[in-house]
Amino acid sequence: MKKIIRKKVQTRRKPSPGKGIKKVPARKSTAWDQAASWYDALVGDHGSDYQKDIIMPGATRLMKLEKGHRVLDLACGQGVFSRYLLAKGMRVEGLDTSEELLRLARARSKPAIRFHIADAKEAGTFGESQFDAAACLLALQNMEEIVPVFKNVARWLKPEGRFVMVVTHPCFRIPRQTHWGWDEEKKIEYRRVDLYSSDLSIPIITPPLAGSKGHTTTYHRSLQTYFAALSGAGLCVESLEEWTSKKESQPGKRAKAENRARKEIPLFLSLCARPLG
Repeated sequence: MKKIIRKKVQTRRKPSPGKGIKKVPARKSTAWDQAASWYDALVGDHGSDYQKDIIMPGATRLMKLEKGHRVLDLACGQGVFSRYLLAKGMRVEGLDTSEELLRLARARSKPAIRFHIADAKEAGTFGESQFDAAACLLALQNMEEIVPVFKNVARWLKPEGRFVMVVTHPCFRIPRQTHWGWDEEKKIEYRRVDLYSSDLSIPIITPPLAGSKGHTTTYHRSLQTYFAALSGAGLCVESLEEWTSKKESQPGKRAKAENRARKEIPLFLSLCARPLG
Protein backbone atom coordinates (compact mmCIF):
# COMPACT_ATOMS: atom_id res chain seq x y z
CA MET A 1 0.00 0.00 0.00
CA LYS A 2 1.42 3.28 -1.10
CA LYS A 3 1.93 5.92 1.47
CA ILE A 4 0.25 9.09 0.43
CA ILE A 5 2.22 12.18 1.38
CA ARG A 6 0.20 15.34 1.59
CA LYS A 7 2.13 18.53 1.19
CA LYS A 8 0.96 21.45 3.14
CA VAL A 9 0.48 24.30 0.77
CA GLN A 10 1.24 27.63 2.31
CA THR A 11 -0.75 30.53 1.06
CA ARG A 12 0.26 34.13 1.44
CA ARG A 13 -2.13 36.31 3.22
CA LYS A 14 -2.97 39.56 1.62
CA PRO A 15 -1.71 42.40 3.73
CA SER A 16 -4.35 44.33 5.49
CA PRO A 17 -4.96 47.71 3.96
CA GLY A 18 -2.05 49.98 4.73
CA LYS A 19 -0.04 47.34 6.59
CA GLY A 20 3.63 47.63 5.70
CA ILE A 21 2.89 50.38 3.21
CA LYS A 22 3.93 53.89 3.99
CA LYS A 23 1.04 56.16 3.33
CA VAL A 24 1.72 59.60 1.94
CA PRO A 25 -0.69 61.97 3.62
CA ALA A 26 -2.89 63.91 1.25
CA ARG A 27 -1.97 67.55 1.06
CA LYS A 28 -4.48 70.06 2.22
CA SER A 29 -5.81 72.47 -0.34
CA THR A 30 -4.01 75.80 -0.10
CA ALA A 31 -5.28 79.32 -0.61
CA TRP A 32 -3.30 79.40 -3.84
CA ASP A 33 -5.12 76.31 -5.09
CA GLN A 34 -8.30 78.35 -4.91
CA ALA A 35 -6.72 81.32 -6.69
CA ALA A 36 -4.74 79.28 -9.23
CA SER A 37 -6.99 79.78 -12.28
CA TRP A 38 -7.14 83.54 -11.78
CA TYR A 39 -3.37 83.77 -11.27
CA ASP A 40 -2.65 81.57 -14.28
CA ALA A 41 -4.80 83.77 -16.51
CA LEU A 42 -3.03 86.87 -15.14
CA VAL A 43 0.49 85.51 -15.74
CA GLY A 44 0.00 83.40 -18.88
CA ASP A 45 2.88 81.71 -20.68
CA HIS A 46 5.36 84.57 -20.48
CA GLY A 47 4.49 86.61 -17.38
CA SER A 48 3.06 90.01 -16.51
CA ASP A 49 4.81 93.19 -17.66
CA TYR A 50 6.55 93.46 -14.28
CA GLN A 51 7.81 89.89 -14.57
CA LYS A 52 8.93 90.17 -18.20
CA ASP A 53 10.49 93.65 -18.03
CA ILE A 54 11.95 93.82 -14.53
CA ILE A 55 11.86 90.77 -12.29
CA MET A 56 12.87 87.78 -14.41
CA PRO A 57 15.70 89.51 -16.33
CA GLY A 58 17.01 91.07 -13.11
CA ALA A 59 16.96 87.82 -11.14
CA THR A 60 18.67 85.92 -13.97
CA ARG A 61 21.42 88.55 -14.18
CA LEU A 62 22.06 88.42 -10.43
CA MET A 63 22.38 84.61 -10.43
CA LYS A 64 25.20 84.89 -13.04
CA LEU A 65 24.09 81.76 -14.81
CA GLU A 66 25.79 79.77 -17.54
CA LYS A 67 24.08 77.41 -19.95
CA GLY A 68 23.51 74.01 -18.40
CA HIS A 69 23.42 75.28 -14.83
CA ARG A 70 20.91 73.55 -12.59
CA VAL A 71 18.49 76.09 -11.12
CA LEU A 72 15.74 75.76 -8.52
CA ASP A 73 12.65 77.91 -9.00
CA LEU A 74 11.39 78.08 -5.42
CA ALA A 75 7.63 78.62 -5.04
CA CYS A 76 7.43 78.38 -8.82
CA GLY A 77 3.66 78.82 -9.10
CA GLN A 78 2.47 78.08 -12.62
CA GLY A 79 6.06 77.91 -13.86
CA VAL A 80 6.55 81.20 -15.68
CA PHE A 81 10.12 81.74 -14.43
CA SER A 82 10.97 78.06 -14.95
CA ARG A 83 10.00 78.43 -18.61
CA TYR A 84 12.04 81.64 -18.89
CA LEU A 85 15.11 79.88 -17.49
CA LEU A 86 14.66 76.83 -19.73
CA ALA A 87 14.61 79.10 -22.77
CA LYS A 88 17.98 80.48 -21.56
CA GLY A 89 19.48 76.98 -21.62
CA MET A 90 19.23 76.09 -17.93
CA ARG A 91 18.29 72.78 -16.33
CA VAL A 92 15.30 73.79 -14.25
CA GLU A 93 13.34 72.31 -11.37
CA GLY A 94 10.32 73.97 -9.80
CA LEU A 95 8.98 73.56 -6.27
CA ASP A 96 5.58 74.62 -4.98
CA THR A 97 3.04 73.57 -2.37
CA SER A 98 -0.03 74.11 -4.57
CA GLU A 99 -1.16 71.07 -6.55
CA GLU A 100 -3.37 73.17 -8.79
CA LEU A 101 -0.63 75.65 -9.69
CA LEU A 102 1.71 72.75 -10.50
CA ARG A 103 -0.95 71.14 -12.67
CA LEU A 104 -1.15 74.38 -14.65
CA ALA A 105 2.66 74.62 -14.70
CA ARG A 106 2.97 71.16 -16.27
CA ALA A 107 0.26 71.94 -18.80
CA ARG A 108 2.04 75.11 -19.95
CA SER A 109 5.65 73.85 -19.77
CA LYS A 110 7.89 71.43 -21.61
CA PRO A 111 8.61 68.04 -19.99
CA ALA A 112 12.25 69.05 -19.56
CA ILE A 113 11.22 71.05 -16.47
CA ARG A 114 10.77 68.88 -13.38
CA PHE A 115 8.12 70.13 -10.96
CA HIS A 116 7.94 68.94 -7.35
CA ILE A 117 5.14 69.38 -4.83
CA ALA A 118 6.46 70.13 -1.35
CA ASP A 119 6.63 72.89 1.21
CA ALA A 120 9.81 74.94 0.88
CA LYS A 121 10.50 74.49 4.59
CA GLU A 122 10.51 70.67 4.32
CA ALA A 123 14.13 69.57 4.57
CA GLY A 124 14.10 66.27 2.68
CA THR A 125 12.96 67.39 -0.77
CA PHE A 126 16.45 67.65 -2.28
CA GLY A 127 19.93 66.45 -1.37
CA GLU A 128 22.75 68.76 -0.38
CA SER A 129 24.79 70.84 -2.86
CA GLN A 130 22.61 70.09 -5.87
CA PHE A 131 21.88 73.46 -7.44
CA ASP A 132 24.07 76.09 -9.08
CA ALA A 133 21.46 78.72 -8.24
CA ALA A 134 18.03 79.19 -6.71
CA ALA A 135 15.46 81.97 -6.90
CA CYS A 136 12.28 82.87 -5.08
CA LEU A 137 10.32 85.59 -6.88
CA LEU A 138 7.50 87.46 -5.13
CA ALA A 139 6.70 84.45 -2.94
CA LEU A 140 8.59 84.86 0.34
CA GLN A 141 6.05 87.50 1.31
CA ASN A 142 3.43 84.72 1.21
CA MET A 143 5.42 82.36 3.48
CA GLU A 144 4.80 82.41 7.21
CA GLU A 145 8.18 80.87 8.13
CA ILE A 146 11.27 81.92 6.21
CA VAL A 147 14.15 80.73 8.43
CA PRO A 148 13.69 77.00 7.60
CA VAL A 149 13.28 77.95 3.93
CA PHE A 150 16.60 79.81 3.94
CA LYS A 151 18.29 76.92 5.77
CA ASN A 152 17.12 74.55 3.05
CA VAL A 153 18.37 76.89 0.34
CA ALA A 154 21.78 77.01 2.02
CA ARG A 155 21.89 73.18 2.02
CA TRP A 156 20.62 72.75 -1.52
CA LEU A 157 23.05 75.22 -3.09
CA LYS A 158 26.53 74.29 -4.24
CA PRO A 159 29.26 76.16 -2.32
CA GLU A 160 29.62 78.74 -5.10
CA GLY A 161 25.86 78.92 -5.78
CA ARG A 162 23.69 82.03 -5.56
CA PHE A 163 20.24 82.58 -4.14
CA VAL A 164 18.16 85.50 -5.41
CA MET A 165 15.01 86.63 -3.63
CA VAL A 166 12.67 89.33 -4.90
CA VAL A 167 9.85 90.85 -2.83
CA THR A 168 7.73 93.95 -3.13
CA HIS A 169 9.79 96.59 -1.36
CA PRO A 170 9.19 96.22 2.40
CA CYS A 171 9.97 99.87 3.09
CA PHE A 172 7.40 101.34 0.73
CA ARG A 173 4.87 98.67 -0.31
CA ILE A 174 3.09 97.35 2.77
CA PRO A 175 -0.59 96.52 2.19
CA ARG A 176 -2.86 98.94 4.06
CA GLN A 177 0.15 100.61 5.72
CA THR A 178 1.64 102.58 2.80
CA HIS A 179 -0.17 104.87 0.37
CA TRP A 180 0.39 107.45 -2.33
CA GLY A 181 -0.32 111.02 -1.28
CA TRP A 182 -0.43 114.38 -3.06
CA ASP A 183 1.14 117.57 -1.71
CA GLU A 184 -0.87 120.35 -3.31
CA GLU A 185 1.49 123.12 -2.15
CA LYS A 186 4.66 121.50 -3.50
CA LYS A 187 2.90 119.74 -6.39
CA ILE A 188 4.64 116.45 -5.63
CA GLU A 189 3.44 112.91 -5.14
CA TYR A 190 4.82 111.22 -2.05
CA ARG A 191 4.69 107.80 -0.41
CA ARG A 192 3.18 107.73 3.07
CA VAL A 193 4.48 104.99 5.43
CA ASP A 194 2.36 104.39 8.52
CA LEU A 195 4.14 101.29 9.79
CA TYR A 196 7.39 99.52 8.99
CA SER A 197 9.32 97.91 11.86
CA SER A 198 6.62 95.53 13.08
CA ASP A 199 6.21 92.14 11.43
CA LEU A 200 2.65 91.77 10.11
CA SER A 201 0.36 89.15 8.61
CA ILE A 202 -2.16 90.79 6.29
CA PRO A 203 -5.06 88.94 4.64
CA ILE A 204 -5.51 89.88 0.98
CA ILE A 205 -8.67 89.09 -1.00
CA THR A 206 -7.52 86.75 -3.77
CA PRO A 207 -8.54 86.99 -6.52
CA PRO A 208 -9.20 90.73 -6.09
CA LEU A 209 -12.68 90.53 -7.56
CA ALA A 210 -16.02 91.76 -6.28
CA GLY A 211 -17.71 89.06 -4.24
CA SER A 212 -14.55 86.98 -3.84
CA LYS A 213 -14.48 85.13 -0.51
CA GLY A 214 -10.99 83.63 -0.77
CA HIS A 215 -7.86 85.25 0.56
CA THR A 216 -4.12 84.74 0.74
CA THR A 217 -1.82 86.16 3.42
CA THR A 218 0.98 88.65 2.91
CA TYR A 219 3.69 88.67 5.59
CA HIS A 220 5.46 91.99 5.98
CA ARG A 221 9.01 91.92 7.34
CA SER A 222 11.59 94.65 7.80
CA LEU A 223 14.98 94.60 6.09
CA GLN A 224 16.51 93.74 9.46
CA THR A 225 14.32 90.64 9.70
CA TYR A 226 15.28 89.44 6.21
CA PHE A 227 19.00 89.98 6.77
CA ALA A 228 18.95 88.28 10.17
CA ALA A 229 17.08 85.27 8.73
CA LEU A 230 19.51 84.92 5.82
CA SER A 231 22.57 85.23 8.06
CA GLY A 232 21.16 82.81 10.63
CA ALA A 233 20.59 80.25 7.88
CA GLY A 234 24.20 80.44 6.68
CA LEU A 235 23.68 82.79 3.74
CA CYS A 236 25.67 85.97 3.18
CA VAL A 237 24.14 88.81 1.18
CA GLU A 238 26.32 89.60 -1.82
CA SER A 239 24.26 92.39 -3.36
CA LEU A 240 21.09 94.43 -2.90
CA GLU A 241 19.18 96.13 -5.70
CA GLU A 242 16.01 98.23 -5.67
CA TRP A 243 13.92 98.16 -8.83
CA THR A 244 11.46 100.86 -9.87
CA SER A 245 8.35 100.63 -12.01
CA LYS A 246 8.66 101.34 -15.73
CA LYS A 247 5.08 102.51 -16.07
CA GLU A 248 4.32 106.00 -17.35
CA SER A 249 1.28 108.10 -16.48
CA GLN A 250 -1.11 109.36 -19.13
CA PRO A 251 -0.64 113.07 -19.94
CA GLY A 252 -2.21 115.29 -17.30
CA LYS A 253 -1.54 117.82 -14.55
CA ARG A 254 0.04 115.27 -12.21
CA ALA A 255 1.76 113.06 -14.80
CA LYS A 256 5.22 114.57 -14.34
CA ALA A 257 5.06 114.26 -10.55
CA GLU A 258 3.70 110.71 -10.73
CA ASN A 259 6.45 109.59 -13.10
CA ARG A 260 9.09 111.20 -10.88
CA ALA A 261 7.71 109.45 -7.80
CA ARG A 262 7.79 106.05 -9.54
CA LYS A 263 11.45 106.51 -10.44
CA GLU A 264 12.40 107.63 -6.94
CA ILE A 265 10.45 105.14 -4.82
CA PRO A 266 11.33 101.50 -5.59
CA LEU A 267 8.64 98.92 -6.23
CA PHE A 268 10.76 95.79 -5.71
CA LEU A 269 13.67 94.74 -3.49
CA SER A 270 16.11 92.06 -4.67
CA LEU A 271 18.79 90.37 -2.57
CA CYS A 272 21.47 88.00 -3.84
CA ALA A 273 23.04 85.72 -1.22
CA ARG A 274 25.66 82.95 -1.17
CA PRO A 275 26.41 80.14 1.29
CA LEU A 276 28.88 81.13 4.01
CA GLY A 277 32.23 79.43 3.98
